[in-house]
Amino acid sequence: MPYVKDPRVDAYLDPLPDWQREIFNQVRDLVHEADPEVEETIKRSVQPYFVLDGNICALLAARDHVNVFLYDGAIVPDPEGIITAGHDNKTARTVAVRQGEALNAPALSAMFKHIIANNRAGGWRTLKRSADGAPE
Repeated sequence: MPYVKDPRVDAYLDPLPDWQREIFNQVRDLVHEADPEVEETIKRSVQPYFVLDGNICALLAARDHVNVFLYDGAIVPDPEGIITAGHDNKTARTVAVRQGEALNAPALSAMFKHIIANNRAGGWRTLKRSADGAPE
């Protein structure tokens, strides 16, 4: 599916090693496939973000792995256990992928779709308050 690429995201990906660029491009395709209205941007000066009615995810290259930060307030189910860090984080959790590891595309795609649905329903903060019975 064709989508609008932000050239600043391409500039972030261009100098990365091939294996990191391949993983990030898989993630990029998945998040755009989750909803055609997803937009790419750069936040925090250089970090690629994918947004639709709020943050969906961000990408970060580390020396020996890549991180996909999921902005879900820890409310999106993770039945396949792909979350590698941030289990108790109140804002975002991380899926880290190392060189030679396969990306669990079906699980990540399902999480993107869930995050987007939550964003469209007011965002994870609103949903958490509602679930806790707190006034909005």
